[in-house]
Amino acid sequence: MNNDEKLIYIQKLGDECAVLRKAVTAELGQTILDTAAVMSGVIGSGGKILITGNGGSAADASHFAGEMIVRLSSDKNRQSLPVIALSVDPAVMTAAANDYGYERIFSRQVEGLGNKGDMLFVMSTSGNSPNIIKAVQTAESQGMITVGLLGGTGGKLAGMVDRAIVIPHPSTQRIQEEHIFIIHLLVGLVESDLI
Repeated sequence: MNNDEKLIYIQKLGDECAVLRKAVTAELGQTILDTAAVMSGVIGSGGKILITGNGGSAADASHFAGEMIVRLSSDKNRQSLPVIALSVDPAVMTAAANDYGYERIFSRQVEGLGNKGDMLFVMSTSGNSPNIIKAVQTAESQGMITVGLLGGTGGKLAGMVDRAIVIPHPSTQRIQEEHIFIIHLLVGLVESDLI
């Protein structure tokens, strides 16, 4: 590609992202608002939120937890919120993978950290990750609320979680970009509920 073709490519992707963002806000706005209210309710009643994902979604889960624990808005000073990213402890993850198999790296943590009334918030661009599915099953058996931030058709997880926010797009990159946008929306809404 020459520079003119690269500029056209950049503009095309920008336009594609803008169309998707508009669709997300129009079609998922109420679902996002309702999910934030449930998150605020969990925290307000003394519960905590466990967040997880694989690959890029693991990084997004860590980002999400960081915003919840520290803060999103620099002009607001608020209490730290009880959120744990399950994808950040290599000792726990490798021990669980070694002793129980990769499918249980998150469910084993949910067993130890999750309580009735807590929330498990999972992120998956496909909705079909076996270790995420197992974590949701474990959370449900413990009386936890489950939320999925998903992509494509939502996969198997769309029908398993209590609440699903699905970005209906085939591109992993576009899904991840919208996941970050939704994470920031959720944190901002929770902050406004709890301040």
